[in-house]
Amino acid sequence: AVMAGRARRLYGRILQLHRALPPALRDLGDRYVKEEFRRHKAAGPAEAQRFLREWEATLIQQQINEDKQNLREKAVYGIQLTEEKLDDFRDEQIGQLKELMNEVTKPNKKITISKDSEFKT
Repeated sequence: AVMAGRARRLYGRILQLHRALPPALRDLGDRYVKEEFRRHKAAGPAEAQRFLREWEATLIQQQINEDKQNLREKAVYGIQLTEEKLDDFRDEQIGQLKELMNEVTKPNKKITISKDSEFKT
C-alpha cells in the first residue's frame, strides 16, 4: 500500500511537470510515463524500489532543468545518459529508448519552438 501510494504521487508529479512542455512533447512524454508505470505495476519489491528511485531522480533532474529554463528562458528538455547508466539498462529498456528516439526524430514530427509559443509539427 505504501509503495502504491508513493508510485501514484510520483506519477502525478511527473505528469504535472509535463504540463510545461510543448504539446507534442507533452503527449509523447505522458504516453511514455503511462506505459512505463503500467509495465511495472506487477514488479517485485526490489524492482519496484529501483524503478521508483530512478523515476524520482529523473523527476528531480526535470525540476532542476525547469528552474534553469526559467532563469535563462531557453528550453532544454531531457538529460544526458552516461555510459555507466546505459550499462545498467536491460535490453527491453534499450529498445524502449530506441523507440522513443525514433518517435521524436521522425522526419514529419519535427518540433520547432519559437519565442511566441507557437508550435509547429
